[in-house]
Amino acid sequence: MAVMENETKLAESIPRLVELADFRHQLRTFLSFSESASESCGIAAQQYQLMQVIGSVPADRQASISYIADRMILRHNSTVELVDRAERAGLVERRHDEHDLRRSLVQLTPQGWAILEKLVALHLEELHLHAEAMMRALRKVQAISLANRSSKNGDSGEDERR
Repeated sequence: MAVMENETKLAESIPRLVELADFRHQLRTFLSFSESASESCGIAAQQYQLMQVIGSVPADRQASISYIADRMILRHNSTVELVDRAERAGLVERRHDEHDLRRSLVQLTPQGWAILEKLVALHLEELHLHAEAMMRALRKVQAISLANRSSKNGDSGEDERR
């Protein structure tokens, strides 16, 4: 019993721990949903993330392996392996860049687009159901962070909230 009380006191001494833990829980809950939704469509969550990146490439960019790796925060070789698996699954196809034959460009197949469209709809519905709890947790962390920054600067923080 004394150990638990000591741990509670230690946890209470860490600023913003409870708020950060709640925010992390909200994020993990959404990510867990995303993994389950992806699997229900017969793909891995990372393949859904890959398809999101490819499907949302700005008009002035191309979905090169380097671009995908940057957007997914993956190493180049890991991205190549992910694209290989998605290509074998029929979700994407790879072609050579006409201007630089060393570069591969990746695009979604019709099957990839169909799965992406379904998963986006499922994710938007999930966000609609749980966005308020996620935003409330984020606002708590943000408010504490702003108050902490203001107290360190010695002002009321009014300028930062505008």
